[in-house]
Amino acid sequence: MPVLVFHREHRTDKKRLINARGPFSPLGVSRSPATVATAVASSLLDFADVSALQDEANETLKGFSGSEAGTVVHCAAAGITLAVASVMTGSDPIRISALPDTTGFRDRVVLPACHAVNYGHPIEQAIRLSGATPILVGDEKGCPTSRIVEAIQNTDTSCLFLVESRLATGTSVDLREAIEAAHEYNIPVVVDGAAQFFRVREIINMGADILIVSAQKYLAAPTAGLIFGRSDLVDGVRAQEKGIGRGMKATKECLSGVLEAIRQWDRRDETSWAYSQAEKVSHFNYRLNHLDGVTSINEPDPTNAPFSRSCLKIDAGKSGLTAVEIVSALRNGSPPIWVMDHRVSEQEIILELIPLDQKEVDIVVARIVQLLS
Repeated sequence: MPVLVFHREHRTDKKRLINARGPFSPLGVSRSPATVATAVASSLLDFADVSALQDEANETLKGFSGSEAGTVVHCAAAGITLAVASVMTGSDPIRISALPDTTGFRDRVVLPACHAVNYGHPIEQAIRLSGATPILVGDEKGCPTSRIVEAIQNTDTSCLFLVESRLATGTSVDLREAIEAAHEYNIPVVVDGAAQFFRVREIINMGADILIVSAQKYLAAPTAGLIFGRSDLVDGVRAQEKGIGRGMKATKECLSGVLEAIRQWDRRDETSWAYSQAEKVSHFNYRLNHLDGVTSINEPDPTNAPFSRSCLKIDAGKSGLTAVEIVSALRNGSPPIWVMDHRVSEQEIILELIPLDQKEVDIVVARIVQLLS
């Protein structure tokens, strides 16, 4: 079988862009290392025992996370649906074949209203696809643990569903406290931590029964959902392939890419990586802070991931442009530069520099200087 090697220079399309918005699905999420691209392409040249690849993924994910078991599904959104399905059915083929009909099942999923995020579609819809019914507690400003405890005592409760994401609103739910409270009533806890690959072991150690993470975000693997957790519930996720999970299964190329991406991750120097990212953001801020009407500062990740982003605070009276106008000009330039725009109403622009090389950082700085000089 020929050995394939891929590099970014092999791209021939003219639609390149600079992504300072983070692992955002409409922008292709991430860039995989050449070794991962090679593993994916090589897998497409031959047949594979997909079940054996899943068994290998199980051992790899267990070792990485410290969880009892692991598996790979089509994407994190699929993982939400399949995790909830597993809590309701386990590996019982009769119950699996019944879904999405949940007659006679414990099918209430307790979800703090401040965790009812929309990542392209409402998370409640991903839950409902399994046949379960999401029950919102608290409000968008927060949800005290006491409200969670009250809701999970309903006899039809199947699980507590929590989201660890910067998209969550209001006062943060104490993840560990909520998990411990649910376990006092023997209620399993599913955690959607799509962007939390850095914190997998930490969240598993908090007691999450199932943790769902996107492989294509910070791991930079092919699109996939990584499932970590209790062996019985992970087995239940795999068993959904005989039911509603048939259209959500992982492919041989996906599995091959995930396994190679984790091998590459394990080889990195974590301390050196963190230092280089911190230096990148600090130097970026230093280069922009001389501009009139711009204050550029480090902003730690709100979910405690081990990196910071750059936050540009814009004084439009001095800069001559509002945050909205700057974002629009960056996006409509050549190459297009995408940034986080969720706080432009507060005259703030957030940039995530993790995937950018120095040449791209220089382009971003030059464009902002050009706009505001």
